Amino acid sequence: MDYGLLIIGIALLLVSFLVGVKKQTWLLAGFNEKMVKNKSLLGTITGLLFFFPLGLIVIINSIIDYAHEGTVLVVAILVLLTSVYLFINRRLLD
Repeated sequence: MDYGLLIIGIALLLVSFLVGVKKQTWLLAGFNEKMVKNKSLLGTITGLLFFFPLGLIVIINSIIDYAHEGTVLVVAILVLLTSVYLFINRRLLD
């Protein structure tokens, strides 16, 4: 069991709650607020479709030890990030 990954996973779940449920979009760095059509939907998409699954994947990787877990974690992060990025750029930006 990797306690560092467990703490990171719990932190990601906390960010997921704050961004996805509480709509604290100020936690999202690097986006232009004037270009986003719907900040509430941005918080929901980013919090619940990126940070929540990522937090769960990191927690699972901290508990279960298996071969190539680093590769699986990186691929999962890239797939989640790419899908959320494409969705936000196509649907939420002017």
